Amino acid sequence: MNSKYRAVTFIILLSFIFTLLVDPKPASAQGAGKSMTVLFTHDLHDHLLPVKDLQNGSVTNSGGFARLQSAILDEKKRNPDALLVDAGDFSMGTPFQTIFQSDAPELRLMGAMGYDAVTFGNHEYDYRAMGLAESLTAALKSGDRLPQVMQSNVVFPVDDNGELSPSLAALKKAYEDFGVKEYTVIERNGVRVGIFGLMGEDAAYKAPMSEVEFDSPVESARRIVDVLKNKERADLIICLSHTGTWGDGKEPGDDVLAKEVSGIDVIISGHTHTVYSEPLVVGDTIIGSAGDSCRYLGVIELSQDAEGWRLKDYRLRRIDEQLPEDERIQGLVNGYKELVQQKYFDRFGLEFDQVLAVSPFNFRPQGEISDSHGEDTLGNLISDAYIYAVKQAEGKDYIPVDAAIVPVGTIRGSFYKGEITAADAFSVSSLGIGADGIPGYPLISVYLTGKELKTACEVDASVAPMMDVAQLFISGVNFTFNPNRLIFNKVTDAYLMRPDGSREEIEDEKLYRVVAGLYSAQMLSIVGDKSFGLLSIVPKTAEGIPVTDFEQHIIKDAASGEEVKEWLAIARYLQSFDRVGGVPQIPPYYNSTHGRKVVDSSRSIAALVKNPNGIALAVYAVVTIVIVLIAMTVIWIAKRKKKAKPGIKGGI
Repeated sequence: MNSKYRAVTFIILLSFIFTLLVDPKPASAQGAGKSMTVLFTHDLHDHLLPVKDLQNGSVTNSGGFARLQSAILDEKKRNPDALLVDAGDFSMGTPFQTIFQSDAPELRLMGAMGYDAVTFGNHEYDYRAMGLAESLTAALKSGDRLPQVMQSNVVFPVDDNGELSPSLAALKKAYEDFGVKEYTVIERNGVRVGIFGLMGEDAAYKAPMSEVEFDSPVESARRIVDVLKNKERADLIICLSHTGTWGDGKEPGDDVLAKEVSGIDVIISGHTHTVYSEPLVVGDTIIGSAGDSCRYLGVIELSQDAEGWRLKDYRLRRIDEQLPEDERIQGLVNGYKELVQQKYFDRFGLEFDQVLAVSPFNFRPQGEISDSHGEDTLGNLISDAYIYAVKQAEGKDYIPVDAAIVPVGTIRGSFYKGEITAADAFSVSSLGIGADGIPGYPLISVYLTGKELKTACEVDASVAPMMDVAQLFISGVNFTFNPNRLIFNKVTDAYLMRPDGSREEIEDEKLYRVVAGLYSAQMLSIVGDKSFGLLSIVPKTAEGIPVTDFEQHIIKDAASGEEVKEWLAIARYLQSFDRVGGVPQIPPYYNSTHGRKVVDSSRSIAALVKNPNGIALAVYAVVTIVIVLIAMTVIWIAKRKKKAKPGIKGGI
């Protein structure tokens, strides 16, 4: 070997030794041995206080921020460097949301509890762009410690002049002042953790008054992951996703996100209120979901080896009566409760814990109502309450209401055996804000034709299986549907049930007065979208003119001029019941169903084809034409073959 080759060999050997001294591990093994614990929540929905639950027929209570704090502190004793994050919908669901704009109790409490990072869900936009802007501003002005907020796919749309509306301009400024970011990087325990937030497609769809828009979650995630990996050099990437998981595959969920976007180590999955007692693992991505209403604290423990991050432990800690209440957090919650009383309940002459009525029985939990498809006693009570409230509000000028409609998606809680308070009534129907700027969606009055009233029944029968929030409970209309029939032709019978118990046939061209919540009316566009344009409901005035501004049709109390809120309608109806021992008691009528919505699952030919509507007749006609064409084609081919067949030649 000549001197030249010896020199080259010596340099290579020297370089190799130097590499071992400086970086003794292969690149893939760098960081091996590190660990990280992620504590997570989502869909807390303003449950600062414990929520009533029904377990094995007994009423218990779960959650509450003071108990949650005890669980968090206990976990941080084991892992002091644990991250604490939330995947959205931390607001809207109890009376505490009534001070969302003025006092921002949710973000301030989460800051006090040690949350590192959170994202927004669709319900953070319930009070519209200005409402969220005011909440962020109130949180900043408090001077309290606040969590970092991330949202990576929000878009502020401009008008034709390239300008933002006043409310969007206010929200954009509030984002900037607060420091809402696309992502954040937190260094903890020697690990650079990249965290970003996403709004999923279904969640964005359910924020019709947000004014903002949202880019594709998948495309946004790809962009952010690339930045976190290649620019920020993050060791661990966590996505706080308000997308959820859909076991029925109706919507693209976080499992799809994990498949489509490589590089996400952990997804905290909010929005669908899913409870994963074991994590969902898709490829190298761990998906955790801990239910709703502060019932669980999720815990993910990770360790790093030469191949990457590995799941060491996953568990959900039940937040129940076994946990003590942290005194500091409970004191803060009590302070906010006093503000709710002063700023909201005093307006209606009610007390936060005032008993409105007593129930001798349990209604079904909200989750069971959503998961089934039939008549429900709580749906009956709420829809009846709407009619009662309108009658009381209009007094001598009352125009009879033919039907009151309640979508299952607006039912946010339930009633259980025992005392029902004003706070409970609010929590059952807690969504939104009115044109008056006061929390709580108001009732509105519109008119539908008889044909459209039947279409509403068909929405429940045909659209609800594709979109569960479209399930409807209707007071004043009874109907029967067969889930086995042709889609958009499942309803076999629909008629008006009058207050005196008499049955009245629905006339297609006649206008009928219908009462519903403001949100429900705004979401009527889903009828066309989900039925591919085959079903149509166009709310009208009493003169039959299509309604374009639903806020002009809000029902107001004739005496006070105040909007009639959905939750207040329920509260007043509860107070109207006959008293037992001096306290109103829910009557036995609401302990059973009454044929308002009948599910007939017969598979007989007669049951499947009787009473066809226009859609079914059109489908049947097309099918018949196709069959006839096929038959004619077969006959024509057969005749052609017969003519083409060679004759038989004979000889003598």
